[in-house]
Order: sequence, then structure tokens, then C-alpha cells
Amino acid sequence: MRLPLRPSDSNKFTFGNVLNIAGSVNYRGAAYLSSVSALRVGAGYVTLAAIPPVVESVASQLPDAVYLPLPQNGLTMSRETVEVIAERLLPGTVCSLGCGISAIGNYPENLPTLVMSLIELFLRKEVPFVLDADGLNMLAKSGKTMDLKNSAVMTPHPKELSRLLNTTVEDIQKNRIDSAREASKKFGAVVLLKGHRTVIAKGDEFRVNETGCSALAKAGSGDCLTGIIAGLLAQGMEPFDAAVLGAKIHGLAGEIAATELSEYGVLASDLPRYIARAILKIQN
Repeated sequence: MRLPLRPSDSNKFTFGNVLNIAGSVNYRGAAYLSSVSALRVGAGYVTLAAIPPVVESVASQLPDAVYLPLPQNGLTMSRETVEVIAERLLPGTVCSLGCGISAIGNYPENLPTLVMSLIELFLRKEVPFVLDADGLNMLAKSGKTMDLKNSAVMTPHPKELSRLLNTTVEDIQKNRIDSAREASKKFGAVVLLKGHRTVIAKGDEFRVNETGCSALAKAGSGDCLTGIIAGLLAQGMEPFDAAVLGAKIHGLAGEIAATELSEYGVLASDLPRYIARAILKIQN
């Protein structure tokens, strides 16, 4: 799988615009990790759409991003978010949705409806997107089966996929390839099932990722993966290719980080700076 081309005659818009809808009062780090990873993998322009407390926290660490404050309801975003996002879906935009958008112990009753409205907006506007974490959980909570029209990458871990398929984690883990393919067909999306030997499925087609190590078994690692895939989508890759290459880069970043910090000591916040080293390894 080849990296996106980087022509010399280019500017930031050549490499796409990621609109990352992420974070809540309890999960500010998720917004940072997903945003910085999209930039590290080569996206030209990344906008973090988040509630004001998250914007304030992340902006102090990441001056490279652009910020779109969202209307707030308690610890997370309110239903008026849909109108705000709709105004920013310009041609060439890629979205990511779900990293840390809920709250510890509870979430507003409107959050599943809000997530569904955003997904419907992406589909109506024909915007490619990555759906992760609480985005997946809210989709499962809704009980709806949506056709995502092959424009989305879903990135569940086994528990999230068990909710989406109404089965057990044990069944998912016994049949990882079949489970990923079943979910792909059910939702009309590329499904990346996280875990040891991550499975990426598009209908009956699938790949098994061979990179990675236990260093990636830390909270926030998946947020980095979401950003990587969104950044590759923004550069024009097809969803399946972006998911396959994104998983490889993510795994390599973890491996390289572990050689310097040990598999015990790698933090999710270490991973973004190793994304560049992973890309160099692929290029060589």
C-alpha cells in the first residue's frame, strides 16, 4: 500500500481538510490525539470542532490546528452542533466523529440522536468520514442499521463491535475476520476491528495487519489511529486503503516507540511523534 503522493507544486489544501468532531470535559486528550495524528500523517489542514473547554485545553498544546467551538450541553456538545458543522462541510472536507464525545458515567439523552443526525449529514453531503469510539456506541444505542454508502471507516474494538452486531465479545474474538466482514456488509462501510492482528474488511475482502505490539494497549491509542486514517482520507485515499495503511503506520509507530521507551512505557501521547518515523520506514 503506497503513501499518498506529495507533489512539489502544492499547498495546504492539496493535502485535504480534516474536520474532527471530538472531545468532552472528561475526554479532552482524545480531541488532541486524534487532531495531532491527522496532521502528523500529512493532512494539510485540521479543524478541531469541540466544546469551549476542550478547545481551550487542546489549543494550548497544538497551535497547528484550527478550532471551531461547538454549542455545549453539560459535559459535551448540544444538538445545535449539527447546524454549526453543516456550515463547515466545504468541498474536500473529511470528517472524523466520536473520539471522547461522551462523558464519564452519563451523557445527554440527545447524544445518540445528535450522532445519528451528524452521520446523516455526512451521507447527504457525500463527506467521507471515520466513525470511532462514542460515535460507534451511539450508533449501537440507536438500534438503527444504516447504509453508510462505502464512504465511512468504522474503527471498533471488540466490545464496540459486539454492541453493533448484538453478540458477545467472545464470539467476536473467536471469529474476528467473519465478524468484521459481517459488520462491513451490515453497515456498508469499511470496518477496522482493533486488537492483536487488526482486521480490516470491506465486504468479503479483508486484510490482517501485521504491525503493532503491546505498547499500543493504552488509553488514547485508538484516537491516534482515527486521526491517522482521517488524515489519509483527506489526502485522497480510498476508505479501505486508508484503513489498511493507517493500521500499518499506527502499528509501526508503536513498535518504533517501544524500542526507545519499552512496551511498558509508551504513552498514547508519545505516538504522534513516532508517526513520522513510521512513514520514513515505509518510504525506505
